[in-house]
Amino acid sequence: MKNTYDLIIIGAGPAGLSAGLYAGRARLKTVIVERGQTGGQIATTSEIENYPGGLSEPGKPESGQELTDRMARQAEGFGIERLNANVTAVDLEGPVKRVHTRDVTLEAPAIILATGAHPRLLGVPGEKEFTGRGVSYCATCDGAFFRDLEVFVVGGGNAAVEEALFLTRFARRVTIIHRRDELRADKAIQERAFKNEKIDIMWNTVVTELSGEHVLSSITVRDTKTGEERVINADEKDGILGVFMFVGLTPNTEFFKDKVATENGYILTDDEMRTNIPGVYAAGDIRKKSLRQVVTACSDGAIAAVQAERDLAAGLIG
Repeated sequence: MKNTYDLIIIGAGPAGLSAGLYAGRARLKTVIVERGQTGGQIATTSEIENYPGGLSEPGKPESGQELTDRMARQAEGFGIERLNANVTAVDLEGPVKRVHTRDVTLEAPAIILATGAHPRLLGVPGEKEFTGRGVSYCATCDGAFFRDLEVFVVGGGNAAVEEALFLTRFARRVTIIHRRDELRADKAIQERAFKNEKIDIMWNTVVTELSGEHVLSSITVRDTKTGEERVINADEKDGILGVFMFVGLTPNTEFFKDKVATENGYILTDDEMRTNIPGVYAAGDIRKKSLRQVVTACSDGAIAAVQAERDLAAGLIG
């Protein structure tokens, strides 16, 4: 079965939802395809403090899920369609773009790629084996499982420090493991972490191995200056350690990397979000860009949708 649209958007994170809103306002027949939950990776973030105009109250920040649920309702109010499905293939060449799922093929002269990114693996022995058994990539999802336990957060950027702060709601102690001697997180976030009595920071340190029997119970770390290694074992009464990884992102470009121009996996666009293929645009964390935040993803999505509408109206595509 084939369904025809003016615009197809792949991804229902902030970039895709913003694109949908602007496409709907332009009266483009639009569908957003998403294989997972609405909101993308930001939906797993417990606190959004830096989105302009967010509904946060003092001491009660809005969650990523709350924010993106509002975005979705707003976009749907302008008539966009939603399809929850796994994309199996895409055809981007030619005047008609096609997105294939198991049950339907979608066609449109314009397509916006907004599939975002996912957490990067640390790549140390034991990481895969203990994922879900002590190793996690989502504090909001799994923090409650570590109530009154000792947990470690690997990373030094905004995500790592924000999630460390969130984990103090549950954990007995939270230790940030960072390979450098200063954090990369915004100063305001750092200040909150330094003031939190439940947070320690292990500077100039990297994780080299994760081990245990049925669950994670020990972490091997190395001092990046001295080269000295040591093993951190779980308290005997606990029997388990928690390790939360926040060491960067990998773009979700598996269906596109050989079809559009990329650099280090990220899609290259111009300032109007056009890729090297006419009618194909990219928005959000999937793009090569200097800042990956909700506000920049929304900006990308708006620009992509407006440019797609202009290109369609001018007869440049389709």
